[in-house]
Amino acid sequence: MRIRLCILLVCFIVSDSFSQVDESQTGAWYMYFYSHQFKESQWGIQGDFQYRDWQGLGDKEQLLLRSGITFSPKDAGVKFTLGYGNVTTGQYGESDDTSAESRIYQEALIPQKLGNSFYLTHRFRYEQRFVEDQDFRTRYRYNLFLNIPINKKELSEKAIYIALYNELFINGGTDIGDGREVQIFDRNRTYLGFGYVLCPKIRFQLGWMNQKTVTWGKGQLQFSMHHKI
Repeated sequence: MRIRLCILLVCFIVSDSFSQVDESQTGAWYMYFYSHQFKESQWGIQGDFQYRDWQGLGDKEQLLLRSGITFSPKDAGVKFTLGYGNVTTGQYGESDDTSAESRIYQEALIPQKLGNSFYLTHRFRYEQRFVEDQDFRTRYRYNLFLNIPINKKELSEKAIYIALYNELFINGGTDIGDGREVQIFDRNRTYLGFGYVLCPKIRFQLGWMNQKTVTWGKGQLQFSMHHKI
């Protein structure tokens, strides 16, 4: 009986902390993505650095640092990545408490062009997560990206384009330790934005993303730079 009461109390505290998230307040994500292909090689590197804020600035939601080694088989039309991510997550509001996560991931990136101007990319990612004060966790992710040039036929220099994506997150299990559980559905992100190709190696995007979890949903402005080193 006491164990059940403790579990119920933990669940209440967790749900109460989530309920404090102001869903009407727009957050902001600032992101830098990089990639590099070694000369005359099928190997490369890629990654991203992201600062996420519950509001515009001043209330850290997350700091994410991620990098990986890539391999592109010849004539296969796919890029594989093995990478590592370090994530520091903050709480909403005045609290300065944070939690740490180390993350190993494997990824397959499959680009596809439909017609003359529809640039699709499928991204499949599998994560092994080591979250502070939780048991070992895994997660599956699928993201479908779509870029559509507006003023040009291709994503070439000085092109303005529409950028859309939708990403689904599925947990690999429900038990996270100490009697705590999560649902199989983790979250979904839907994005709409505009991009500008500054030069063949640099492009910028500005958009809005809606993220929905089991307990809350929130809008986020996204500012990103995509850089081929």
